[in-house]
Amino acid sequence: MNEQFLGQFLLLLALLFGLTYFLSGFLEKFKIPGILAALFVGMGIHYTPMGTVVQSGLYGYILTLLADFGVLFLLFFIGLQIDMKEMKSQSGDIILATLLNTLFPFLIGMGIILYLGYGWLIAFVIGLTGMPTAEAVIVPILDEFNLLRTKVGNYIVGAGVLDDVIEVFLVAFVSVLIGMETGMAQNKSQEVMEILLDALLFITAAFIARKYILSLLAKWTQTTVVNRIVLMILTLLVFGGFAEYSDLGLVIGAIVAGIIIRPILNKAGDIGENAIQAVKAVSYGFFGILFFLWIGMSVDLEGLIKAPQLAILLFLAAFIGKLLGILLMAFMKKLTFKEAIAIGIGLNVRLTTEIIVAKLLFDAKIIDTHLFTALVAASSISTLIVPLIFSFLASKWKGALAGVVKNNYIGT
Repeated sequence: MNEQFLGQFLLLLALLFGLTYFLSGFLEKFKIPGILAALFVGMGIHYTPMGTVVQSGLYGYILTLLADFGVLFLLFFIGLQIDMKEMKSQSGDIILATLLNTLFPFLIGMGIILYLGYGWLIAFVIGLTGMPTAEAVIVPILDEFNLLRTKVGNYIVGAGVLDDVIEVFLVAFVSVLIGMETGMAQNKSQEVMEILLDALLFITAAFIARKYILSLLAKWTQTTVVNRIVLMILTLLVFGGFAEYSDLGLVIGAIVAGIIIRPILNKAGDIGENAIQAVKAVSYGFFGILFFLWIGMSVDLEGLIKAPQLAILLFLAAFIGKLLGILLMAFMKKLTFKEAIAIGIGLNVRLTTEIIVAKLLFDAKIIDTHLFTALVAASSISTLIVPLIFSFLASKWKGALAGVVKNNYIGT
């Protein structure tokens, strides 16, 4: 990488950040979170010459790598904010919410694909793609409205994390399916067993690190903000790398890293809190912007134009399914109506898993171009619409959502 290349890349980033900064000021006047400015800037340049340059070659590789770091740091900050006592008190309800918000989109999506004449196996896989949630997209908005450590935040993060477990098995299932179609089923089945073994090793490592190793490492150096930040990043890189290397995914590794390091930071008092705020500033002020820029440039508006009916049907299958599933919890008196609406919509943002699965199926010639384009477009619709709807509701119902939850945290 020569100096001229680096200079050009930095100037491109400066332009993107500048556009994001000025647009965020405009959006904030309308009570829209400034972080969404990066999403709109990315969408705006997607089909421009600059968008082509930024997404191609080494530029594209570096931007994608930085966006992955954005996911890593944003999800790590989620883990830092998770209140395990509150999570445990609501664990049964969160599991129920996960089952309901995944079952309905699965059934509706599967029904649509069957109605359109595709086979049962394809319908089953496409139904599965409507189940996961891209919580990394919605969490910055939760934090923007101070809803992260609330019942709404707990449900979205908790159900989102459980969805990520589903994502692992979804990708594994698709890999086995492709293996069956290509005569490599035995190797793929072995890969699934390896994933299960890696998951067990990951859980064991997290427990040992939380119980013994991190406390010893914390005592090795002086209790300063810099040392605590270094320990946080070390924990993040180890567990993020382990999870990604073992096909469990960055999401699980980053969130678990945040959860297990939080007690060490709590013991450090104000120093630990200052370290958390420093990580937050970097996560939202740099990596988060890069992540949302990358999302914006990944939104497939062209695919929506080419296959609008099927794309909209797939989007509505997941959207209505997830919302309907969570609304049932309001009728069960587990949530208020406003909480159920906010959680149901918040869990609807999707991006990565469906696109990954769609690409795997398309490359293996298991689905056709029409269905592949519609899946990518449906994911793009959710990425565009859900953050806007959720921001509007969070702004309108902020007092009701936060007020109910604050009472839940008394004494915890």
